[in-house]
Amino acid sequence: MSDNNSSFESAACILCDEIRSAVLSVPDSKKNSVQEIRLRTGKPIALTDGTTTMFLDKNGRILYSLSENALKITQRQLYDTFRRLCSYSVYSFQDEIRNGFITIKGGHRVGLCGTAVTSDGTVSAVNDISSLNIRISREIKGVSEELLRLTYPFKGGILIAGAPSSGKTTLLRDLACNLSLGRGCKIMRTAVIDERGELSGTYNGNPYNDLGLCDVLNGYPKGEGIIQAIRSLSPQIIICDELGADEDIRLVSQGLNAGVTVISTIHASDREELFRRRQARELIRTGAFANAVILDGSDRPCRIKEVIPLTCSDVLSQEVV
Repeated sequence: MSDNNSSFESAACILCDEIRSAVLSVPDSKKNSVQEIRLRTGKPIALTDGTTTMFLDKNGRILYSLSENALKITQRQLYDTFRRLCSYSVYSFQDEIRNGFITIKGGHRVGLCGTAVTSDGTVSAVNDISSLNIRISREIKGVSEELLRLTYPFKGGILIAGAPSSGKTTLLRDLACNLSLGRGCKIMRTAVIDERGELSGTYNGNPYNDLGLCDVLNGYPKGEGIIQAIRSLSPQIIICDELGADEDIRLVSQGLNAGVTVISTIHASDREELFRRRQARELIRTGAFANAVILDGSDRPCRIKEVIPLTCSDVLSQEVV
């Protein structure tokens, strides 16, 4: 069994008994490429591989278009899956539910949809869960070798930009491992701020993904994690996923002043979108990032489309909108 198939199967383990067997009957060639398993109450189970949406019949055979034979998930089955996801203690997962996702063993992230309960303009709870989206986390060894070849030795931080499912987290995970072990570079003290548990795949205190010799601050909000790492771990590299909030900009500046190289990801599918986003341009203006690495897309995950130097005057002089 390949590691990619194993990732698919560990993600599918949270499914209720009645549908799990059908999903696990998917051919190995498809297990290797599926990125998401999407469940919606009363609707067919959908699998996506970055370019194609597929469905299943009750025997796990792939259907490439909707038909009466498509396996649907009932409200009871979806709720049974949700309870398995929460280890049969929904109350203890209220913080994660309110944030819209739960990270499970193996680093797989399950997105939640339901009815929001609001208090003072913020979501305080989510009731009546109506759909789940299981994003399959995979370790792919060696995918950061090209990035290291193109950017090392670092002249500053790296901002990895890509569309959803373009492989940002997978690339970041392999890069963290290689930097901490000195593969393709010298060994560097590397701290990982793993706010959602996706990078390390930590579950019940045990990391299931290989991050080499990284110091992992699991579950820390990015801000607190960055400050904690700078104060106590003397890192050369700080790695975190998905910058974009205004507070992130201040913290990146703080890391720069401490002499730390920050490597992170941001949502942007191409150069134009990157420079169009106010948060991205503010991050660039901190001077913390020497290069932006644009990924190709969900049909070619982890592949680099281009590397953009971020110190040139035409980038820094653009007006933030």
